[in-house]
Amino acid sequence: MNSSINSDLSFTKTSPADDELLFCPLGGAGEIGMNLNVYGHAGKWLMIDCGITFGDEKNTGVEIVMPDVRFIEERKTNLIGIVLTHAHEDHFGAVHHLWNRLRCNIYATAFAAELLKKKLEEVGLLKKVKINLIKQNQRLDIGPFQLRLFGTTHSIPEPNSVVLKTSLGTVLHTGDYKLDPYPLIGKKTDLKAFESLGDDGVLALVGDSTNSLIDGSSGSEKEVRDSLFRLVGQLKGRVVVACFASNVARIQTIIESAERNGRSVVLSGRSLKRVTDAAKSVGYLRDVPAFIKEKEAKSLPRENVLIIATGSQGEPRSALSRIARDDHSHINLDEGDVVIFSSRIIPGNERAISKLHEQLAKKLVTVITEHDHLVHVSGHPAREEIKKMYEVVRPTISIPVHGESHHLRGHAELAKSCDVPFVKEVRNGDVIALSSSGPEFIGRVHTGRLMLDGNDLISMNSNKVVKRNHMQVNGFSFLTIVIDQSGAIIDTPMLAAPGLLDNEPDDIRIKNLIIEGILVLIDDLPPRDLRDDEVLVQKIEEKVLKGFKRLKRKSPSIEVHLVRVKGREL
Repeated sequence: MNSSINSDLSFTKTSPADDELLFCPLGGAGEIGMNLNVYGHAGKWLMIDCGITFGDEKNTGVEIVMPDVRFIEERKTNLIGIVLTHAHEDHFGAVHHLWNRLRCNIYATAFAAELLKKKLEEVGLLKKVKINLIKQNQRLDIGPFQLRLFGTTHSIPEPNSVVLKTSLGTVLHTGDYKLDPYPLIGKKTDLKAFESLGDDGVLALVGDSTNSLIDGSSGSEKEVRDSLFRLVGQLKGRVVVACFASNVARIQTIIESAERNGRSVVLSGRSLKRVTDAAKSVGYLRDVPAFIKEKEAKSLPRENVLIIATGSQGEPRSALSRIARDDHSHINLDEGDVVIFSSRIIPGNERAISKLHEQLAKKLVTVITEHDHLVHVSGHPAREEIKKMYEVVRPTISIPVHGESHHLRGHAELAKSCDVPFVKEVRNGDVIALSSSGPEFIGRVHTGRLMLDGNDLISMNSNKVVKRNHMQVNGFSFLTIVIDQSGAIIDTPMLAAPGLLDNEPDDIRIKNLIIEGILVLIDDLPPRDLRDDEVLVQKIEEKVLKGFKRLKRKSPSIEVHLVRVKGREL
């Protein structure tokens, strides 16, 4: 499934009819991350989640990517709000980037709201955006939707499933969830509440597919806590634990593990500090001991320090990556120290994480991952948990989301095995009408990806990005040529190709051969071409490109700077 496919953009309605209940994913259907879903009913649209994903090695310099919201932006007068299921970046990380395009109310629980405020403040939007606080299990009317949040368990405080009741039926949008029997923060998922919802009738379940191919259950945070207590007690030297900054329950476990073993705790990484501050401000982590500053860790014996660090995914600018390459101002690791990766590998980050492991191994630092000890459990439901959700909710329709195509297919097959009457696989941009007679595909809308380029949001399919990616692989060449009004060359053309041609003898030879080819071209062109700047530039570009292809087997982007002067003197 490709979110950039926009063939047959057949859905053109500005607003849904009173007798329509529509669902359309703009992100997250056929990919990991970037979750953004739109529901339409009785003239209004409601968005659930507005997330990001991160750039990859194919697009150098791109750190943040988000859904192209052109479809709903064109209908923003009928967009009545954005409901955030929780505060993971792939669910709420695009709000502050896209709000100026959408300009609607935000609905979130306290923890998500607190983190969102920090993001809005950074971009000068805090006083402009209205954040409506919702309590878990609270009922709320938003336009034609009667909304209720069902608290669940996940790898972050206050995760929620969203129940949307309409005159045409009830939709359960699960969000990210798991059925953790022993959560360390918050209450366990109330299956009786979901069963009661099923008793009243659920038209459609739009559900998390991330672990739909994994048998069994996802495990409990309590199991990780017990395992980390034992593991940290066995370790000598300095210990670093890398985890997702948003996993407050895991942070609490790591802190308790350190405290039990006489270790002071250091936080290394801005996102960790931001999340722990937000958690404390809304009532979490209140009883943990004070953290020590990074620079204070130097003066403590190595066996008395535990560092919680960002960078479990190998992010080059993260705290752990800087520590691994000896680029951290205050923290270093030596032989005998230990790094615990209390996290999973997010698809696409394998190479970066492998590189980080290698850097640590060269320092003779011991690396411990989930393959060595029980140091991580997933926040998403495995197959038995998904089955249980279908068993209690009993929806008429299943629509798998939040996953790559093989995850969606696995979820769809699982739903069929649970005797769900109708199962619909979707891709980003599909508009699905939901009714008791089953889901109906009624058209497609524009989708795509936007990248944050400095302060600008630009399409990943834009000419800028296409050219940049081409230059990344093939390089760039700039030629300056000065001619008179008749087309005669006044001085030798200057050719530069940083990264392709240097001052090595062979590069100088290639540069001279390409320039000689330009001189021959100019001599051979008819006068009318020599007087036409557009034609002349095009022919020079073609000649330079042919030269690079023949001599370097490269196809760089070519830029010709043509200077035409009146006389023959510069």
